Amino acid sequence: MAQKFKIKKGDRVVVITGREKGKSGEVTEIMRSENRVIVQGVNMVTKHVRASQTGPGGIEQKEAPLHISNVAHIDPETSKPTRVGFDVKDGVKTRIARRSGKAIG
Repeated sequence: MAQKFKIKKGDRVVVITGREKGKSGEVTEIMRSENRVIVQGVNMVTKHVRASQTGPGGIEQKEAPLHISNVAHIDPETSKPTRVGFDVKDGVKTRIARRSGKAIG
């Protein structure tokens, strides 16, 4: 069974470790079975594509997956990395930033 994560598609995150440390972007895809995320504009790799009948070949840039433990949410108030908590009010569960207490996305 796939794990449940506090990071969801469309969240603003920052890379906290590795060679892309400090870069931020929006999560475009989550790979639950591999515990990885793809962040827009972060961890770019070069891919050589062979020409085919449908299109020309060439060199493409695309985002490679990052492990989910290497990214953190961005606090909506301070724009710094934060942990995520949950708050339940009137039966509605919302994600909140632990650093400032503000609701996330």
